[in-house]
Amino acid sequence: MRTSPLFTASLYFFIGILFTYLAITFVEDTIWNVTTILLLLFATTYVVISIRLFLLHLAIKRAKKK
Repeated sequence: MRTSPLFTASLYFFIGILFTYLAITFVEDTIWNVTTILLLLFATTYVVISIRLFLLHLAIKRAKKK
C-alpha cells in the first residue's frame, strides 16, 4: 500500500513546525548561532517539501477527474 502525498505532506509540515519551535526555544542571546540556523534550514526544507507534495496531491486529484 502506498502512502498518499497528502499524508506525507502533512507529516513533513508537522516536522517543519517542530524544527521551527525547537529553533525558537534554542535562541539564547542572538539568533545567529549554529544550532538555530541549522534548525531553521531543516524547517525550511521540510516546509518546502510539504508544499511540493501538496501540489503533487492536487495534480493527481485533477488528473483523476479527467
